[in-house]
Amino acid sequence: MMQEIETSIVSPKILEFSKDVILELYKDMILGRTFEDMCAQMYYKGKMFGFVHLYNGQEAVASGVIKALQPYDYVCSTYRDHVHALSKGVSAREVMAELFGKETGCSKGRGGSMHIFSAPHNFLGGFAFIGEGIPIATGAAFQSLYKRQVLKQTEISPVSVSFFGDGTSNNGQFFECLNMAVLWKLPMIFIVENNQWAIGMAHHRATSSPEIYKKAQAFGLPGVEVDGMDVLAVRSATLEAIERARKGEGPTLIEALTYRFRGHSLADPDELRSTQEKEAWIARDPIKNLESYILNNKLHTKEKLENTKKQVKDIIVDAVDFAIASPEPKVEDLHKYLFVND
Repeated sequence: MMQEIETSIVSPKILEFSKDVILELYKDMILGRTFEDMCAQMYYKGKMFGFVHLYNGQEAVASGVIKALQPYDYVCSTYRDHVHALSKGVSAREVMAELFGKETGCSKGRGGSMHIFSAPHNFLGGFAFIGEGIPIATGAAFQSLYKRQVLKQTEISPVSVSFFGDGTSNNGQFFECLNMAVLWKLPMIFIVENNQWAIGMAHHRATSSPEIYKKAQAFGLPGVEVDGMDVLAVRSATLEAIERARKGEGPTLIEALTYRFRGHSLADPDELRSTQEKEAWIARDPIKNLESYILNNKLHTKEKLENTKKQVKDIIVDAVDFAIASPEPKVEDLHKYLFVND
């Protein structure tokens, strides 16, 4: 008889965290927001080219999930990947230089905005097409399991996290990988960043089942819906999923309800969403909410938070200076890095 699994936890318990952990989350969210704001400035100044998709408004998801991981865990992103990379530990210098197309970028200037990658940080890349990263993360989770169970190389089970949007949840890769991850009990977490819009299509108009976390029921894994504007709620849900994965109990699907404050990309005039809708979500800004929580509970002083913002601003200014001063890739190296021995 198949074991019954709880497949819907609408309101996960929010855990208590130390003031140091909360400050780390705050700083990481400020880093993401400040970095993206600077990207917008540099893009409109002609320092970046192609499509650039910003993460403003969704910082609680990246910080809440990735800062709960260990360095040996894996993260697979989307085309909205800058902040995921920063949270995983890739330096602001490397990410900014990559956006500038410079040789010092984390992908040697060959990837640009949508293909941030860093092997040293187990950051498996951003992907320009939706759903591409899910099978990659599934493969990483499989090799983690294989190394531990078959090769006996380690007692640790590195967890693989796959980020994707609400639009991707209607694609085949999503369902195929859910099935495979449950079948093999892979140490994996599927993170749906439901920002309500798939480019210009409202989520509720694109799917017959708007509550994505309930799709876990078909495959027999826990499906969790969490407030994606509350970093502490996201972290709490993630820690439970990590514990389940490391114990060999298989994957978890987490749907984080969030919102992007800017258009789909910096080339998007953002005329499809109503002003009322945007204002309602902006009023729930995850950074301002966490700041209020910190001050109301007297975890840190206003001066401490302002100093944190200044530290982050200095990091971003330094990243831009570094990117501007960095060399362009050489024309004769056009084919470099295409193969492993390059």
